Amino acid sequence: MSKKILAVLSEYGYWGIELVGPLEKLEEAGYEVEFITPTGKKAEALPPSYDTTYVDPPLGTCVTTPLAAEKVKAFEATNRLETRQNLSELIPERPYFSTPDFLRVFEKYFSDLKIASEKVTEEYAALLLVGGSGPIIDMVNNQRVHDLILAFYKKNMPVAGICYGVAPLVFARDFNERKSILKGKHVTGHCIEYDYHDGTGFLHTDLNMGPPPYVLEYILSDAVGPEGQYHGNFGKETSVIVDYPFITARSLQCSFEFGEQFVNVLDKGLKRYGW
Repeated sequence: MSKKILAVLSEYGYWGIELVGPLEKLEEAGYEVEFITPTGKKAEALPPSYDTTYVDPPLGTCVTTPLAAEKVKAFEATNRLETRQNLSELIPERPYFSTPDFLRVFEKYFSDLKIASEKVTEEYAALLLVGGSGPIIDMVNNQRVHDLILAFYKKNMPVAGICYGVAPLVFARDFNERKSILKGKHVTGHCIEYDYHDGTGFLHTDLNMGPPPYVLEYILSDAVGPEGQYHGNFGKETSVIVDYPFITARSLQCSFEFGEQFVNVLDKGLKRYGW
């Protein structure tokens, strides 16, 4: 099995420890993590994720610990994210239906996607979707991210998402079947009690979205259906769920536990955890 993991990062800001936490656990276990962004631009940690004075509005407390801030600043100083792949060059874009000679173009898309999917799943053992507010803009409803997820899912290979890195799993669907890949599964993600009322912001833009554009708890609950279950675990410090092939984590407090269970899935064949 490959010892390489592919991590998808937003170009509009990722939450520092949600990458650095699992990265540390994966590297301790001998895995090499490589990075990819939607259009190849460098990913950067959101400033609150290394600011120990930042008070999270819904939780009413400083959520960035001195240890997390130190680890995130140290990682950013390594310039490791200078080396990254461009998702738009790896996965083809699905054409518009108004494209001239649509059927031939559509057939080519599927043919090219099959080749790209085979290549990425041969090179990497698993996929990591890193959270933060940035993914709302360029990961959650990104067809290429969806197709990347499906490449691993269709080969029954681990797909791990934390915080808003869980959200793309709701929308990643086979184009013809259009059914949620989370149907019948157990997952976690931002519970409504953790959601902002205001201040959802991003790097490289002055946009204050206010609240997130969707309630992650609601769309996850709908996606898993009556046979599955969403676990918010509100009141518990962490919430990490493994229902293979998915490893999901609620928020930044789960980063190290998330990484530990990711390694357990890869090395020990863990199929269920947290429920």
